[in-house]
Amino acid sequence: MPAAYGGFSRQPAPESVRKACGARIGATLRPAAPEGFPVIRWNILCDFDGTIAVEDVTDSLLDRFAPPEWQVLERDWRAGKIGSAECMAGQVALLNASREEIDEHLAGLRIDNAFPAFAEAALSAGATLRVVSDGLDYAIRAILARYQLDNLPVLANRLVQTGARQWKLETPFSDAHCRIGSGHCKCASAVREHNRHHRVLLIGDGASDFCAAGEADYVFAKHRLIEHCRHAAIPHASIVGFADAIALLPALLAGKLYTPRRVLAPV
Repeated sequence: MPAAYGGFSRQPAPESVRKACGARIGATLRPAAPEGFPVIRWNILCDFDGTIAVEDVTDSLLDRFAPPEWQVLERDWRAGKIGSAECMAGQVALLNASREEIDEHLAGLRIDNAFPAFAEAALSAGATLRVVSDGLDYAIRAILARYQLDNLPVLANRLVQTGARQWKLETPFSDAHCRIGSGHCKCASAVREHNRHHRVLLIGDGASDFCAAGEADYVFAKHRLIEHCRHAAIPHASIVGFADAIALLPALLAGKLYTPRRVLAPV
């Protein structure tokens, strides 16, 4: 990745992270483990809107390109009258914008300045990193591409253009048993990530992350997710942004942040 892109300078991961990863950033070495014990490797599931991105990208599109009726659907969702998939499908149908206008708007949105360094450190440590979002895949990929992060897997709702200025929502990651009717059931995604040699770290900030937090081994929580984790006694660390996540990464890799809730089988 280039030293600077998207108008932001890339900061290298701190030396503490490099040492915890067992190698300099960019190498392929993995963290060591005592003989007879499995290496603790992590599947990291990271929310996008309000977590990687500094604002809610979907709401910003609706604010600019949809009539005020989108807020009625938002209120119905917050009141529990409809699920998030129904809410967002209705909102996306209200968008009145060309692809060029969408692209121009997305070009003005930014991510947490420390996220690229976090991604590099986590991947160098042997973790997998996936973006899991109840937002829009097209928007997420367009923004990540500006930061040379378009190689990250993105699991999100699909934004499909149906006319010159019309759009619809598709939900390839929905689940019939989702408790909150999400377009992307992050809880199901977290369950799929579990395997006997990997633990799951969730990084998120809001209601769409609540269920998945209960399935994760550990959570880096922002905003509303902090209080949810406290109330539900979910092992977590509160963060303001990815600078905090980078600082916590060595302790996570060393197994010092949490008491495991599931046993990893020997390798």
